[in-house]
Amino acid sequence: MGKSYMRHGPTQAFGIICSPTANSSFDGRLAYVPAWEDVLVWDVKTGEMLSMWHSPSHTASVTGILPAPTPATSTSNTPRTFAVSYNDGSIRLWNFSTSDPASTNEAVTFNGHKKSVTTLSWDQDGARLASGGTEGEIVVWDRVAEVGLFRLKGHRGPVTSLHYIPHPTMSVSSHPGYLLSTSKDTYMKLWDLGTQHCVQTVVVGRGEVLGCAIKEEKEDVEADGEGGDDVRGRWVVVTGSGDGEGKVWTIGKAELAKGLAENANGELPKLISPLATLPLPPTTSPISQIGFHPNQPLILLQTSDRTVVALRLRSAEEVQAKQARRKKRDKEKKEKRKDNAVEVDMEGSNGAAGNGEVKWEERVAVLCTVRANAKIRSFALSDTDSGTAKNGIPLLLALNNNAIETYLLPPPVSKKAKATISTEGPTEPIKTHSIELPGHRQDVRCIAISADDQVIASASSGTLKIWNSKSTACIRTMECGYAICLSFLPGDRHVVVGTKTGELVLFDIVTSSQLSSYKAHSGAIWSVHVRPDGRGLVSGSADKDVKFWDFEMKEVESEGDRVVDRLGRETVFKTKQLTLVHTRTLKMTDDVLSVKYSPDGRLLAVALLDSTVKIFFQDTLKFFLSLYGHKLPVLSLDISHDSRLIITSSADKNIKIWGLDFGDCHRSIFAHDESVMQVAFEKGSHLFWSVGKDRTVKYWDADKFELIQKLDGHHGEIWALATSHKSDYIVTGSHDKSIRIWEKTEEPLFLDEERERELEALYDTNAAADANRSGDPADPDAEGDEVEAVHKTTTETLMAGEKILEAVELADEERETVRQWEEDKAKLPLEQAEHLPKPPRHPELVARGDIEPEEHVLKTLKGVPSAQMEDALLVLPFKAVCSLLVYLDGWARADRETILTTRTLSFLLRTSSSQLIANRILRTQLLDLRTHLRDSLTRQRDMIGFNLAALRFVKGRYEDGKMAGVLDEQDEEKVREKMGKGRGKRKRVVIG
Repeated sequence: MGKSYMRHGPTQAFGIICSPTANSSFDGRLAYVPAWEDVLVWDVKTGEMLSMWHSPSHTASVTGILPAPTPATSTSNTPRTFAVSYNDGSIRLWNFSTSDPASTNEAVTFNGHKKSVTTLSWDQDGARLASGGTEGEIVVWDRVAEVGLFRLKGHRGPVTSLHYIPHPTMSVSSHPGYLLSTSKDTYMKLWDLGTQHCVQTVVVGRGEVLGCAIKEEKEDVEADGEGGDDVRGRWVVVTGSGDGEGKVWTIGKAELAKGLAENANGELPKLISPLATLPLPPTTSPISQIGFHPNQPLILLQTSDRTVVALRLRSAEEVQAKQARRKKRDKEKKEKRKDNAVEVDMEGSNGAAGNGEVKWEERVAVLCTVRANAKIRSFALSDTDSGTAKNGIPLLLALNNNAIETYLLPPPVSKKAKATISTEGPTEPIKTHSIELPGHRQDVRCIAISADDQVIASASSGTLKIWNSKSTACIRTMECGYAICLSFLPGDRHVVVGTKTGELVLFDIVTSSQLSSYKAHSGAIWSVHVRPDGRGLVSGSADKDVKFWDFEMKEVESEGDRVVDRLGRETVFKTKQLTLVHTRTLKMTDDVLSVKYSPDGRLLAVALLDSTVKIFFQDTLKFFLSLYGHKLPVLSLDISHDSRLIITSSADKNIKIWGLDFGDCHRSIFAHDESVMQVAFEKGSHLFWSVGKDRTVKYWDADKFELIQKLDGHHGEIWALATSHKSDYIVTGSHDKSIRIWEKTEEPLFLDEERERELEALYDTNAAADANRSGDPADPDAEGDEVEAVHKTTTETLMAGEKILEAVELADEERETVRQWEEDKAKLPLEQAEHLPKPPRHPELVARGDIEPEEHVLKTLKGVPSAQMEDALLVLPFKAVCSLLVYLDGWARADRETILTTRTLSFLLRTSSSQLIANRILRTQLLDLRTHLRDSLTRQRDMIGFNLAALRFVKGRYEDGKMAGVLDEQDEEKVREKMGKGRGKRKRVVIG
């Protein structure tokens, strides 16, 4: 039996406020922002994180967040549904309640995109969800049935925005409406979801279309013809391109209501029409995001990396009044000049302009400009009524530097309204809240763990932060320079930081203050290490010096505390402070990249830029060994607890294990796909850890030279690594500004099983990729189809299909065994047949409660999520399909799970129709199944109709009782008037 190890597993990442991978959402108080593979919910007023939406074993980063429309019947305690898209092409629906943030649960998972999902859009009822991907495809999902309805193919670039447009005259049950999409291929398309085809394509411009927003204008356009008030108005669409140009388009409701009906000349109507160009200052920066305020005349555009422009939409009356004032001023100027000819001419031109139609671009006025301190990833307006025009408009900015800010914009009212209405809102954008303390603004470059494993220190360019290792809460934040290395000093009260400018900075954790700063080197300090005896430290720098420092307690130059005893003698006690005293210097021939003492205090290892490692005696600094073999500089090194082994990691992607006795190389390992940034031994063993630019963390055995475990989770280059002193966990810091703890679990790990598991995971991944590739249409005609079914084979669907196949095979085997036993029993005489023992049940059936084979198949089928059902059934061979039809017939006769039975049978008939038609033996079985399923569906329909009638009766009794109470309180005339108003509000619905 091989050696066993303990498996390490990831815990939640911390130090992340907001990652630059997706948009954000805002409700006026809570901010929903991405945190790489998680979604965080922040209270912007208190700066507290209320919830983290984490899916176990899921490492793909978030690419989009979109809340579903809130139903009119919802209350403050009703959970909201959020659609969250990920980089692996999956979409997860999360239910979140503000009253109980800890009870957030994952409702359903959709898998249909082969690449990353770029944008999401809900319909007006929240029953359907549309998603666009980087492959240029659009998938429409049914939230209730938890299935993909169809896939729309037409764009040749990543889809950048999607917007549902309801049909002007028909309900959703009669017509599903339209879908507007934009893409980086410069096209804007309008899709008819009823026919599932594109009805119009518009070339927006020369640049990529990066943003799009849409809003309904109800009273601007009147329809001609029949339709009346239902087809009044239009939809206004604003697009933003990569060349900085903003355009405005209209979609008339009257044209949508008529559809693609030819006119008298036989021409098809244009549903999308250009309206205007946004009057923006000339710029080459792309317009990356556009948003309409839900209930205010306000448009927001992100026009550069750090600015968001707010545009106010003036009313037509306000523009006409402005034109009239301009005309009056011009007329007064002309009267002063007493030029009648010019006066008549100008009066006629201005009169035409004033009485003419108001252009849409004349309604646009710049309200304000919001400038942030860092690059803006996205902005979000409140999707609730918390921001009113009186108090200002709340705005959320998610920044690229791991921070979020909220602003209060001035209310979008005219000057005349401001003069007559007292507003309490601001006149300029005001920053109200900022969340930045729980994370670093730059890459986490170095990490250290205290001696008791209770505190973690991390540093980046500008800040040093102290964390609680158990709660992952940020305890202290101190300003420092560009930190490259750090270390706790003995006693865990102080931290020393080496900076890029060559300074050694000493911090006191308790008082959260900087004690002193020493100009130790003329180059960057790449490494510091405390002496094993705890009385000093060593520093290595790019100035080719290795300097040694001692710790001393010196009195602070101050008056001190004066104490008088009983005899009247006065004593002055001066405060002492820890200081560093330079003792000696070791000159090297090249830049020093890493320094490390051996645990026994005998040797000092120094890694140089020339790819070698020099080892000296610590006391005399005499040369002992030279380790050479790396092709690129050694970036990190560490020495085992028994001072026998030394490991070195290099930019050549290799790790070398050396013996400290003779300097011989025990083994060279190709460890990572990129540079190996840091290595560290686990305390008290020859097991060690390594991290690299390939974003992976690896666990090794230095005695057997084998990889134990590979851990993924970071989304950027890993710069820092630290191991706990009790070997309970390790901590890593990355370019993605996150800090992750990897804890040791109680689960044993065997190398053979681990390699087998990795091979199975690789096989499943390759099998899913091959299945998705083979599912693509091969013939040229099929490739031109705009619509197709939604299928995607994943590891989960393959496993679900295997479970169904195993359940069917087990049930068939059990039924065959029972049938054979019954045949043998029938052949024997009656006396012998009674004593013939029944064959033992299958252990799995006994374990599930001694159930029947049909029940086992039904439970297995019910255990498969609805979103994965169809993809899982694709795995079944035709023999298993024939067996499953037998079980479907039994469930239909017994009225068991009629909906599941109908859905499964429908899908099997669609996918295996050619084989079922060719098999004449199955004809009788299919006819029986059709009869039994129709009878079951009839019974289900009658039951539902009976229940609906009962509910209507209960509703009528309730309304009668309520009306009787009203009659007792009011007179008859008022009651009749109230009943008449209620009848007027009712709408007749025809169900056909």
